[in-house]
Order: sequence, then C-alpha cells, then structure tokens
Amino acid sequence: MNMILTLFINITLSLCLISIAFWLPQLNAYTEKASPYECGFDPMSSARLPFSMKFFLVGITFLLFDLEIALLLPLPWAIHSTNSYLTMTVSFMLVSALALGLAYEWLNKGLEWTE
Repeated sequence: MNMILTLFINITLSLCLISIAFWLPQLNAYTEKASPYECGFDPMSSARLPFSMKFFLVGITFLLFDLEIALLLPLPWAIHSTNSYLTMTVSFMLVSALALGLAYEWLNKGLEWTE
C-alpha cells in the first residue's frame, strides 16, 4: 500500500510539474524577449549566424574522448581488486578504443580546422 501511494504521489507531482513547465512559458511570450539584445541598441546584423560545422565536430569529439577518459579515472582503485588481470584487460581495451578513435579522427582530418 505504501509503495502504491508513493508511486501515485510521484506520478501526480511529475505530471503537475510537466504541465506547469509546458504552460508557463506560453503566458509571457512576446517579441521583445525573443529579440537579440546588444547593449540596448538595435542589432546591426542577424543574431542567428550559422557556425562552422568543423567547430561542432571538434566539440563532439572532445566530449566523447572526455567521457572515455572519465571511465579511466577509477582505474587506480580497480587495480587493487582481486581480479587484476581482468581489470588490466578491460582498461587496455578502453585505451585501445581511444587510440583507434584518435587514429580514425586523425586520418579523416577531423582535427584540422582548414578544409
């Protein structure tokens, strides 16, 4: 009974918060908030300029490699486990995947800014 009550309260609260988040921004929507702001002056050019796709790809590559490096952070504590052979094998496979990804990016010129 306690589990059902908790589940009901969680679902009800979630639905209330979702509906508030859906309806609240539509109440105060007007063009002044949607326009770009440049120190009180009218914008001189469009604020919606396209950005370089190369910058986007380098950013995504950085995030992927950063997440994979974060997987290596607990490695010093994992080495002290009972099965250190498995730990070293998994860490070697992870570092190999990082190296292969870096080699792939390098060969496809994904790390260069000039095209």
